[in-house]
Amino acid sequence: MAMSSDLVSLRMVLVGTPRPEQLLWQEAVTIASISIELTVHETWSSIRTLLQGGVLDFCVLNARLPDADITNVIKSARAALRAPLVFVSAPKGSALIDGVAGMLTTPASVRDACELTESCIHARIPIRVLIVDDSSTMRSIVRKILSANRFAMDIHEATEGLASLKQLQDGNFDLVFMDYNMPGLNGLDTLSRIKIACPKVGVVIITSTTDNSVADRAHALGALAFLKKPFYPADIDAVLERKYG
Repeated sequence: MAMSSDLVSLRMVLVGTPRPEQLLWQEAVTIASISIELTVHETWSSIRTLLQGGVLDFCVLNARLPDADITNVIKSARAALRAPLVFVSAPKGSALIDGVAGMLTTPASVRDACELTESCIHARIPIRVLIVDDSSTMRSIVRKILSANRFAMDIHEATEGLASLKQLQDGNFDLVFMDYNMPGLNGLDTLSRIKIACPKVGVVIITSTTDNSVADRAHALGALAFLKKPFYPADIDAVLERKYG
């Protein structure tokens, strides 16, 4: 069962983060899609009890921390009752540190911090996805591709446009992967209605058409992406990384 964002709260800790960056993160979490309790610590030893208690969801470590401190956080996180995700905030292009969930480019603005916060959220909370296609075979193919990517996903299906609109109104969805050629409302008609009813939902149009004007119309209506069949896991990864980082 999917979790409502109204019922979920996450706990996040910054370690060794300079004051200007702290302010960016603090403002970002106040407008995040999920309620986040943020605390700030100077050294890894001050969060040892939190790590051991399994009460944290994310640790964001500043890359300037001593290597020994970063290693200690990673080891403690792995040994925790409920392992938090450990990220390192570093300048763009920094090398990946073994054992961390990912490298976060040091935010330079509140917008940067908001994007990083949402990336952290979606690394912990499954992305709620709706696949819309009148072909059960195509729905199975898209489901298989989505299930193989590195993001956790809560996947649902609808057989046509009107049914998808009802499901979107009844649930908190993040993404829709939708076929263009469907009986009744086609993909673009449905996209137009989705953007009115659920403007924050990202919609990816899927089609085998060679008509480039369809892609242009999809983007004009607010589609997140347009995928031509056949497409591959790397194409899905590119869409997800564009939206979530």
